[in-house]
Amino acid sequence: MRQLAKTWGGALALLLGFAVAGCASNDYPQVPAAIPTSGAEAPDYRIGPLDSVQIFVWRAPELTTSIPVRPDGRISTPLVDDMVAAGKTPTQLSRDLEEALLPYVQDPVVTVLVNSFVGPFTQQVRVVGEAQRPVALPYRTGMTVLDVMIEVGGLTEFAAGNGAVLIRGEGPDAQRFSLALDDLLRDGDIDANAPVLPGDVILIPESWL
Repeated sequence: MRQLAKTWGGALALLLGFAVAGCASNDYPQVPAAIPTSGAEAPDYRIGPLDSVQIFVWRAPELTTSIPVRPDGRISTPLVDDMVAAGKTPTQLSRDLEEALLPYVQDPVVTVLVNSFVGPFTQQVRVVGEAQRPVALPYRTGMTVLDVMIEVGGLTEFAAGNGAVLIRGEGPDAQRFSLALDDLLRDGDIDANAPVLPGDVILIPESWL
């Protein structure tokens, strides 16, 4: 939760700077049209806080359960009080649970399925500011700005959509790109669409004009 507050707090501080400026556009470059990882194999999904996981233990139905991952990234199951789940793939968590169950179950075989996807921050796309529903979305392969805006319900009437910024990366090395959301959503300019990557943050300022 502390990390969540820190991440959203930083995004909100950046948004405030753009909102005060109240510009209809900015001087950042456009988002690169080609995704750098295009053609590469999609990364394995990693479990995040607030995901829901179903755990099957073969020949031990009393240990089979469906549970949420706590905000601290841990889970508690029968016979396993406290185990880190966040940041692991379902397969990695399965193997860790098998090892933890060895003292209690002969040759345990565990399968982990993710029922509800949230993912860690590094596999989310976050939208802050003048969207109808500012949220953090789990990244999907091939996701674009248009997909994100559909998920958040579009812009509010007060949004300066063409002043929106996409932030990629963190700290001093973070890259900033200009987004023309008014052109995309209100004028239907499909050329204003752009790919997004896991970890991207979209900031939509308020128009003061």
